[in-house]
Amino acid sequence: MTSDNKKHMFQLLFIITTPKLADKASRMMKEGNIPMQYHSRGQGTASSEIMDMLGLGSIEKTVVMSMMPKFFADKMLEKLHSTLHFGYPNTGVAFTVTISSGSSQMVKLLDSMQENIGDENAEKEKKKMGECEYTMIMAIVNQGYSEEVMAAAKTAGATGGTVFQSRRVGSEDTIKFWGITIQPEREIVLILSQKTSKLEIMKSIGKSCGIQSEAQGIVFSLPVDNMIGLS
Repeated sequence: MTSDNKKHMFQLLFIITTPKLADKASRMMKEGNIPMQYHSRGQGTASSEIMDMLGLGSIEKTVVMSMMPKFFADKMLEKLHSTLHFGYPNTGVAFTVTISSGSSQMVKLLDSMQENIGDENAEKEKKKMGECEYTMIMAIVNQGYSEEVMAAAKTAGATGGTVFQSRRVGSEDTIKFWGITIQPEREIVLILSQKTSKLEIMKSIGKSCGIQSEAQGIVFSLPVDNMIGLS
């Protein structure tokens, strides 16, 4: 069962950084009583010059995802900047996207966290919300095609991304109904771009690596609410 988030604002925090800093960020979240974290190994795709400029000098990455109330997410971004120096060379990127709904158990857990900060602070956080100029583009393709995704994205203005592995789980009958065969092993390419470049990047990826291509890719975007590490 799912529940719409009407009373409070919940967010999904993404952290893309080196394995060492990911461990430190994880400890910070545990100390802040943030209960849910998901870690995945990733690989940077930008050139070494751009990676250094963005503070992502190492090619090996850890992607950390955690759900929390917006107040906690904003505080965590502040701590990542002040304590782990995100935004400086060889650190990482962190950003948040809004969760519109979730399972009743998840909402209950996050609501209990929200109660600790009080309605006054929650209301202040809502008023502080501004529009972020960045968006997250996600492309899911057959294994071995992430480089083609990035090549297509870069022709439309993308500077780099992060790749991590996944495995498709779904109904074989539904896939057969649509007359396609999709590899179970998939690659997820995550790209942060300015909103003004989003459509061109997505069109370029879709043209080269769409569902009818050998990559059998799907591409979509999510709005970014807040971010540190890019300028």
